Amino acid sequence: MLQSGPNGRDRTKPSRFHPRLTVGPIQSLKMTLRTIFRTFAVLLGLLIASPLSQAQLAVVGDGGPGPVKAQHLTAELVTLSPSIAPGGTLQAGLVITLEEHWHVYWINAGDSGEPPKITWTLPAGITAGPMQFPIPSRLPLGPLMDFGYEDTVAFPVQLSAAKSVKPGPIHLDAIVNWLVCREVCIPGKAHLGLNLQATPTATPPQTVGALGTALTLLPKPLPPSMKYTVAGGKTDFVVTLITGDTESDAEFYPFDQEQINNAADQIAEVIPNGIRIRVKRSEDLKTLPAQLHGLIRLSDTQAYDVTAPVVPGEVPVANPVIDGSKNASAVTTVTAIGLAFLGGIILNLMPCVFPVLFLKGLALVQSSGEDRSRLRSHGLVYTLGILVSFWVIVAALLVLRAGGSQAGWGFQLQSPTFIAVLAAGLFFFALSLAGQFDLGLSLTSVGGELAQKQGYTGSFFTGVLATIVATPCTAPLMGAAIGFALAQPAGITFAVFTALGLGLAAPYLLLSFNPAWTRLLPRPGAWMETLKQFTSIFLFGSAIWLAWVYGNLYSGGAASAGGVDHLARLLWCFLILAIAGWALGKWPAKWSSAITALVLAVIAIAIPLYQPKDTTLVWKPYTQQALDSARSSGHPVFIDFTAAWCLSCQVNERLVLKSAEVQKQFTAHNVTLLKADWTQYDPEITKQLAAVNRSGVPTYVIYPTSSQAMPDVLPEVLTKSIVVDALAKDLK
Repeated sequence: MLQSGPNGRDRTKPSRFHPRLTVGPIQSLKMTLRTIFRTFAVLLGLLIASPLSQAQLAVVGDGGPGPVKAQHLTAELVTLSPSIAPGGTLQAGLVITLEEHWHVYWINAGDSGEPPKITWTLPAGITAGPMQFPIPSRLPLGPLMDFGYEDTVAFPVQLSAAKSVKPGPIHLDAIVNWLVCREVCIPGKAHLGLNLQATPTATPPQTVGALGTALTLLPKPLPPSMKYTVAGGKTDFVVTLITGDTESDAEFYPFDQEQINNAADQIAEVIPNGIRIRVKRSEDLKTLPAQLHGLIRLSDTQAYDVTAPVVPGEVPVANPVIDGSKNASAVTTVTAIGLAFLGGIILNLMPCVFPVLFLKGLALVQSSGEDRSRLRSHGLVYTLGILVSFWVIVAALLVLRAGGSQAGWGFQLQSPTFIAVLAAGLFFFALSLAGQFDLGLSLTSVGGELAQKQGYTGSFFTGVLATIVATPCTAPLMGAAIGFALAQPAGITFAVFTALGLGLAAPYLLLSFNPAWTRLLPRPGAWMETLKQFTSIFLFGSAIWLAWVYGNLYSGGAASAGGVDHLARLLWCFLILAIAGWALGKWPAKWSSAITALVLAVIAIAIPLYQPKDTTLVWKPYTQQALDSARSSGHPVFIDFTAAWCLSCQVNERLVLKSAEVQKQFTAHNVTLLKADWTQYDPEITKQLAAVNRSGVPTYVIYPTSSQAMPDVLPEVLTKSIVVDALAKDLK
């Protein structure tokens, strides 16, 4: 392979072409740093571009032909033929061979980096075309993503000779700049050359070697028989490629920066005669671009250069095709309605829903001697509560999707607020079932009319609660039917979810229309209280699961400590609710206990919903004066040599330097924090790096309190223990 070898980055590429590496913030703390921080950081365009920085780079090579060895790579100019004819063309290229795990970048480097660049000095009559880039690979690092190459890569360049070129030897001269990265990024510069012969008839080219392979891996223009379209939604681009064949997977690479969220998973959907890719928009992209220019990679050796105008609008999720077969049976409306009804019946056995049905059944047992028409009315009202709840949720979902949101079924479960309130409610009711206090047999006895367990209001809101607690369980049972329904017109969508609601209501509705069936159940007695307490186990389990979901909602997009902190707040909520339940049980049927419980419940719910302010310490900009001033005043100093384009720097800052443990130690030791921003070339920062025997970022230096003590240079890859231990050692 041109882009990657058996020991390269392809072991962690998140695509169908390579195994996926899933690194979440919590997981990353548990994985080895060698795996997490195999990094490629950096955009050095400004450093390479400035005249001053050019002078700072050591140039390898003397302009002669042949390979030139530089730090971590070898660079060479090659051609497919030793000669070129007047008026003819010749394929040349820059070949870079990298040391293991080091890499260079594609034309769009992704979240950081800079592609190689060639500056030619050519004889009269010889011109060089633009450097071309073969199919890149995704290079993940924690929450970020770059695009580039490992091992060996060739960048083709077409040379052209004017008809006026005279036969004889020709020398081509080039200055090549690059950025090669691993844990640190090192800019490089070489003076390369090529010797050719201008002959009346050029030697036929030999398409072998790295350059010959690279020419086969260049993205192709889209054939007229294919079609490429782009829909721009509120959060996604939906890229559709019609090839005429069934494609199993694909990846999208934008040519322009800040168009997409580079690190987000790209979801490929198989459609008839092609492929569809859902790509997250960049958070910084506030308005849709006029067009989207990119590369669609269908395999390691096939990719297309595509451009199309962006059409605003949302695209429904495509129906899945099983095993990639065109003949796989799709879900039909009748099938979806049938699956929905059956799934609704099965939902009654789920841990969240079963206690609702069970307690309604107990109520039916106790009231089986009442008028049959009244029992039927309760069943119908309970069913109405379920249906109205489903209709409200579906209507809200359709409104959100029409407004550009990509919300799906269960979207309310993506809200930490909803999850916290639902978990607290289930936990509080489980306390009642367990016998801590008595809310009555109706799940919705929360006061007033709802406290009347035989009232129609109680039956209606019991149906509402059954719907709310059932939504997390629907996807495993009937994901295909739900996916089909949400992609259909509103009428079909409502029909499918109405069938789901009817299935959920069916068992109790049948019992209410046939109260004689309750004779099959044991007569009321002490067993009912025991069984009621036993069912609390299911609700406690559901509350624990929702707490896990709640923690994951926060840990997915922040440092792992964030998710743990929010989960702890929800557990405190549970504890205070338990105290509120104790108050209700200690002094039952008293206003004082009810008011106390209400106040405690409000406090409990407020705890997980509280968002603390960011207490991250402030870093001062680095200057020699700031360093000297801090040291002269007796303060220890920590300098973070970083850059916006340095991926390793960003990961270290997010996972280590901003962590609560490290921030606490900074505060305890009264450390002056300085940030040396090397995003643009700064001779003062470069000089300070050289003073600690470093030439790139990231670099981390601790200056102890004593001005006579030598600075301590930390490793490029940080862990919390490395920083904490270094502070303890240097500042004791």
